[in-house]
This record gives sequence, C-alpha cells and structure tokens, in this order.
Amino acid sequence: QVQLVESGGGWVQTGGSLRLTCTTSLDMFARSTVALYRREPGKQRDMVALMTSRGEANYADSVKGRFTISRDNAQHTAYLQMNSLSPADTGTYFCAVVGWTAWGQGTQVTVSA
Repeated sequence: QVQLVESGGGWVQTGGSLRLTCTTSLDMFARSTVALYRREPGKQRDMVALMTSRGEANYADSVKGRFTISRDNAQHTAYLQMNSLSPADTGTYFCAVVGWTAWGQGTQVTVSA
C-alpha cells in the first residue's frame, strides 16, 4: 500500500503563487506516473497535472501556462508550482500514482478575489 502526503496549500490572493508537495512512500516512484487532482466542494476530483516517469507533463487546459509539475525521484516526491492563481483554482488538491488506488488527505488551496 502506497502512502501519499500532500502539503503546501494555503490561502492566497488572486495572482499569488503556491507550491504543493506530494511525498510518496513508493519505492517504484521513479518508474511511475504521478498526478495532481483538484476537488471543488460538491464535485468530483479532476486531474490538474501529471508527469510520466520519462518527465513528460500534461496539464488541464485551465492551468496550462500557470502551473508546472516536477518531480524528484530520489525523494519520491512531486511538486506543483502554481502561479497566477485565481478563485477558480480553489479546492482540495490530492496526488495519486497511476496504478495505485490510494489518496492522501489532500491540501486545501483557497484563492480570494
């Protein structure tokens, strides 16, 4: 069973930045695709960004050009740099590793107008 811990959320004003961290216990992390999801109140989780084991990144259209996903395989950790935040980015952010049905507790991001 893989364990996931998200951190780095908080409250910012529109235009601000945050950096989320996703730490995993997965020894195979370097060979895995990692993804960050956002869940808005009352809605399902939607994928925001993912990065393959080869370092290829994909983003939801709503965050392209503003968010950057990266990873440190030695630390089994992924990062999501979020810039130019807007209230539409508010939600609880979770990370996941493709192939593993596990979620962390999430980290809350709140962007005020």
